[in-house]
Amino acid sequence: MKNKQRTLVRPRLPFVTVKFAQSLDGRIATSTGDSKWISGPQARKFGHQLRREHDAVLVGIGTVLADDPELTVRLVTGRNPLRIVVDSRLRIPLAARVVNNPAGCNTIIATLSTADPRRVERLRRRGVQVLLLPQGKKHAGVDLRQLLRRLDRMEIGSVLVEGGSAIITSLLAARLVDRVVAVTSPKIIGRGTEAVGDLGIAKLSDAITFSSVKMRMLGSDFIFDARIK
Repeated sequence: MKNKQRTLVRPRLPFVTVKFAQSLDGRIATSTGDSKWISGPQARKFGHQLRREHDAVLVGIGTVLADDPELTVRLVTGRNPLRIVVDSRLRIPLAARVVNNPAGCNTIIATLSTADPRRVERLRRRGVQVLLLPQGKKHAGVDLRQLLRRLDRMEIGSVLVEGGSAIITSLLAARLVDRVVAVTSPKIIGRGTEAVGDLGIAKLSDAITFSSVKMRMLGSDFIFDARIK
């Protein structure tokens, strides 16, 4: 069932929320990839509330390989969202938690149309839906706009993007994001993984800006919640 919260500027695409937890200096992981936990328990519970409120939760393959997340609603009560993994080279392990579905939870793998048909078939035998998509015009991965169009045709009205940095950066660069929820923890990490990578912005006048900004403290973390103009 489609979420009633739809974008006004892109009526044919789902409403996209990007959510990430970062340190005060903008890192979502240390230089060794450690990211558990940057935010506190209250902020993590809030993250599960966001999952409950969206039709689908989406991550890139890097997040699956690094963290092996379940992407289910656990810290609050509510339905599990559809789980989507963007995996252009179809590297996802068959032992990954998102492949081994718990009851009532479905998974989609979005990959390129050139993917190995044997791996596609193995995933489908596990009950995973595999979407074969074209390559993006400006990068070697899945065309994310085409992915969102497919999700719209599947009656997916809202998508929560939880990382990693590559998929967040690609969506922001393509101007496919409607809302950003940034959880900032009072920690300084130094060298590590940036929350957002290079967007190709050379002038401040081209920076992404926001409207309807909401800010609050949640435990020791600061929540920035805003719509992109």
